[in-house]
Amino acid sequence: MKIGFFDSGLGGTTVLVEALKEIKAEYIYLADNKNSPYGIKDVNKVKSYIFSNIDTLVNMGCEIIVVACNTATSIAINELREKYTDICIIGTEPAVKVAVDNNRDDEKRILVCATTITTKQKKLTELVNKLNTANNIDILAMDGLVPIAEEYDCNEDMANAYILDKLKDFNIKSYGYIVLGCTHFPLFRSVFSDIFGNDVMVIDGSRGIVKNLKNKLDGMKKNKNDVNDTETKITLVLTSKSNVFEENFKKITGSYNIDVIYNITN
Repeated sequence: MKIGFFDSGLGGTTVLVEALKEIKAEYIYLADNKNSPYGIKDVNKVKSYIFSNIDTLVNMGCEIIVVACNTATSIAINELREKYTDICIIGTEPAVKVAVDNNRDDEKRILVCATTITTKQKKLTELVNKLNTANNIDILAMDGLVPIAEEYDCNEDMANAYILDKLKDFNIKSYGYIVLGCTHFPLFRSVFSDIFGNDVMVIDGSRGIVKNLKNKLDGMKKNKNDVNDTETKITLVLTSKSNVFEENFKKITGSYNIDVIYNITN
């Protein structure tokens, strides 16, 4: 069983590390680091990157692919599923429902942080409207966190200054829930917690995605025990050579044997 993970960069590792805790398998993680960041680029251009990279994962034999990128999911998930009908494709979306379910009686506001593309797509708007909580949610683009996260090791001071600047017109004390709607952002979970306080719940979708992945594996008749008997293997595919990316990827994922491939045709 080959499980593909796709993101523009390091963000998808926040989902991958959760998967590694629970599922033993052969993972192929493709990072389009050549074209990162996605969140502020032209939507159609980003779509072309997405389809090219998903083609690569399919051609490498992935039977199930996690689009571990909120931006890519928001603009392309339906089209991806229409094209790759024989591949199980799992998307990523801001875990707004988790915040809403915990926010009984709307006692606190919810802040959703994401990229510009994600904040502008109707997918997020429809999700918020479906939950009947639009009046209690603020949505804020934080694209500048992505390049800071790509450096990883680990510019918490820069992230702290950037987040505080973005929040200068917001009442920080009014929030009880922070939804990290970009897979890069959980790399700075501790920074968000320090800014908002320990009483504020900082939420991302990684556990929900992994739960979905496990369910899909079962549905594909891959017995859990069979999967768990497999030795975990990770292949990292980059669209641009970067020793820094490789080093940061290995720091985040831990002590696994990682093969690195460069796919520089994208």
